[in-house]
Amino acid sequence: MTSIAPGGTTNSISDPAQAQPRTLRVLIASQILSGAGLAAGATVGALLAQDMLGSTSLAGLPSALFTAGSALAAIAVGRISQSRGRRRGLAVGYLAGAIGSAGVIAAVILDNPVMLFTALFVYGAGTATNLQARYAGADLATPDHRGRAVSTVLVATTLGGVAGPNLAAPTGHLAETLGVPNLAGLFILSGVAYALAALVLAVWLRPDPLLLARSLAMSKDTRAADATTADAADTREGRKAVVFGALVMVLSQLVMAAIMTMTPVHMHEHGHSTAASGLVIAIHIGVMYLPSPLTGWLVDRYGHMKIVAASGVTFLAAGILAATAPGDSLVPLALALALLGLGWNFGLVSGTAIISDTVPLATRAKTQGVVDVAIAIAGATGGMASGVMVAATSYPVLALTGGILSLALLPAVATTAYRR
Repeated sequence: MTSIAPGGTTNSISDPAQAQPRTLRVLIASQILSGAGLAAGATVGALLAQDMLGSTSLAGLPSALFTAGSALAAIAVGRISQSRGRRRGLAVGYLAGAIGSAGVIAAVILDNPVMLFTALFVYGAGTATNLQARYAGADLATPDHRGRAVSTVLVATTLGGVAGPNLAAPTGHLAETLGVPNLAGLFILSGVAYALAALVLAVWLRPDPLLLARSLAMSKDTRAADATTADAADTREGRKAVVFGALVMVLSQLVMAAIMTMTPVHMHEHGHSTAASGLVIAIHIGVMYLPSPLTGWLVDRYGHMKIVAASGVTFLAAGILAATAPGDSLVPLALALALLGLGWNFGLVSGTAIISDTVPLATRAKTQGVVDVAIAIAGATGGMASGVMVAATSYPVLALTGGILSLALLPAVATTAYRR
């Protein structure tokens, strides 16, 4: 059976029960690749800035720039997805990430800070697109399986996300062989990975999940149900739910980005090698995504609020451990970054499920893009402020402050639960 979706996309599958497994398979493949692309900025971005500028206070600038770039990309990807479908929106975003990676390599070769920062801004498109892909997994999912659908897409990032930082040393050697400075090696991997992710989506994400879901919602059998959902989302309670879901993800991104950004710098100052910091970041990224299937099941089984509360408590534990861990001890820092990743996972999966359950199909991609802009701005703020704060105080103060800040989630959960 063949159907024509909005936007002129031809779908060979019109049954969401058949299309959803295919959609998830394609998204998994692209997320594995894009996960490797995420590694460069988190692992060596701060070190590149520190080497090029000779200042720790500006070491958080790369994180701020590529997360700020992801804010702009979130708007673009959301709008393209809204009008042309997820396939085109995600493919364009990953292609921009690949172009940014190439720009970073050129900037390092030329020792040009302005070019470096401009390229890092463009590179941020890959981060935004990686996050936006989780929404595509939920487009065709039934309400009682949305948490698991989101988590399936997120967990796929684990393979690339864990492998990427651990390739810091080999890609550094490859870069040197090619006449490129060692620290730029991971950006070679990033450029290739993002380009391949764009290709996978452009060729195989058919039917487009958002366009198919919208087409089905317009049919006679589902029009009434979708209208009911849209009406519910337009109420005051619906708007409050969107704001709350966004708050959860914004605070999670802020705390995670601040502590993660300065951890490689903190380790470097205490004599740890680039390989050691790469291992810690790999563990962190792995735990950001690996528990996603369990988190999705917990959200579907026990509801959003309990997992949001768990996020705040886990962030606090991560901050305390990072603040008290000896700088020359690898294991406590690795455990602290693992807890940091777990808190982020709890916050992102539960917050995404809240948004997906609340926003109607007619405005879903656009609203999701706006929410991800707020998330990206929070990451940029955390990354930028982290370097300034560590320069003015210390890494332990930064970590403890982040852990305490995360407790703001708990009163919000309590208030929401009381209103219900």
